[in-house]
Amino acid sequence: MPFPEKPNRYDLLALAFLLILLALFLEASREAVAPFAPAELSLDPRHLPEYALRTAFRMGVAFLLSLAFTLVYAPLAAKTRLEPFLVSLLDILQSVPVLGFLAATAGAFAALFPGRALGFELSAIFAVFTSQAWNMAFSFYQSLKTLPKDLLEVAALYRLTPWQRFLRLELPFALPGLVWNGMMSMSGGWFFVVASEAIAVGRTQVELPGIGSYLATAIAKQDGQAILLAAGSMLLVILLYDQFLFRPLVAWSQRFKYEERPGPPPPRSWVLDLLSRSQVVRKALGTLFSLALEALLARERRLAPRPRAFPLWPLALPLLLLGGMGAWALWRQVAPLGLAEVAKVFLLGFFTLLRVLGVLALAALVWVPVGILLGSRPSLAQRVQAFLQVLAAFPANLLYPPLAYAIVHHHLSLEVFSAFLMVLGTQWYILFNAVAGSLALPEDLKEAARSFRLRGLPLWRRLLLPGTFPYLVTGLITASGGTWNAAIVAEVVQWGDTTWQATGLGSYIASWTLKEGQGPHLLLGIAAMSLYVVVLNRLLWRRLYRLAEERFRL
Repeated sequence: MPFPEKPNRYDLLALAFLLILLALFLEASREAVAPFAPAELSLDPRHLPEYALRTAFRMGVAFLLSLAFTLVYAPLAAKTRLEPFLVSLLDILQSVPVLGFLAATAGAFAALFPGRALGFELSAIFAVFTSQAWNMAFSFYQSLKTLPKDLLEVAALYRLTPWQRFLRLELPFALPGLVWNGMMSMSGGWFFVVASEAIAVGRTQVELPGIGSYLATAIAKQDGQAILLAAGSMLLVILLYDQFLFRPLVAWSQRFKYEERPGPPPPRSWVLDLLSRSQVVRKALGTLFSLALEALLARERRLAPRPRAFPLWPLALPLLLLGGMGAWALWRQVAPLGLAEVAKVFLLGFFTLLRVLGVLALAALVWVPVGILLGSRPSLAQRVQAFLQVLAAFPANLLYPPLAYAIVHHHLSLEVFSAFLMVLGTQWYILFNAVAGSLALPEDLKEAARSFRLRGLPLWRRLLLPGTFPYLVTGLITASGGTWNAAIVAEVVQWGDTTWQATGLGSYIASWTLKEGQGPHLLLGIAAMSLYVVVLNRLLWRRLYRLAEERFRL
């Protein structure tokens, strides 16, 4: 590999930057694999840098796992005959509460690595992963289903292999939307970081050192200064992620925007500029990419000619047996409750469904225009990018007590105003996807709209809403899953010793979570919620996806 004879100043700065990141990663990973020594969490501010590093490490590893899951799962769902099964499975996974994943997996991870912190670290990382992965997978799936037809024809004309098509066409086309949904996923992970760092294994409560557990301890001890310090540390980590990861990715991904004429200059990032001006880094990355691509193409040539499509009928019997065993196990748990209880749960689910649809309509009415207008001004979108991440990452459960007090103090009906609490778990999915869709609109279409003097309602009806429609569908699907999860918290309001409950499935799940012998009732509630989400996705969102694929692809 031909390196320059004398490194330039950018090479030295890039090397120092990469070495610092490597040192921080090694320090955080060393703590993660160390022997587990339970200790009471300290609120001493001197420990906050270490706690911030541990939390940033968990969030980063979960994000990388979510990205790897997305790059494998979404193409399988979009391009194979397993699409109906894989998409339905993704619908179910996004409907299961994140805390349900944590409760189900904490003991298993702890048993894999007895006496070491790694098991608990993996539990926390997996909980954050489940709050990030589904959103990113839906975004990539949407991009694969709405690839422009002329690009597909060019790929077929040049006889691109599957790997060439993936790396040269599909992934670059999906990058702008995937990056913005990655930001949303990272911000959504902060919502659950408080719960993910406090793990219950049997009767043992484990608090992992981190910003989330520090914040939870500060709230329990009513230490206002510690709460402010935790919020400030969280803000600092979010800003660092924005500067070192997402701002460079946004600037880089805009180079792959689909358009036939040059648009405005892409946004700038000092990190991207530093790495691109470093001759060593640029040539090393280019060489690694070339070697990886050559290895993949060589593997394809060894496997050619390709075998015929694998028939799906051999999988039918195992899937039927697995589904039958799952249904039998569920019925065995739920049957003792009686049909009356089952009917009651599904009726409660209907009330929650009405709130979910109302919240989605309200959030879309407000945030779709805001996101599209923001995305139509890329320089403004870049300036407020970090601010949006901070707002989306702010743990909305901290806002529930003052909102609950306002509802109780003004004698407002929780049946109606619980929807406003649910909005906190909904709005950002819609906003981020609206921004991504608006940024992805080709500049030549905007120029054509200006040439025809389209303004006001005709501009929205002819260009802005149709052009961003696939992204809006993705935002509504992921927001729907977030709203169902938020219902578990929003339909129960506690102030002091008094508790108010709205009529709905969320309050049913929340109330049975705290009771003895809750297993069958909790399982019934989660199963009913999953069924509602799957049916809603199949009857509404999946049809909108097909509409986006057939009528609103570029």
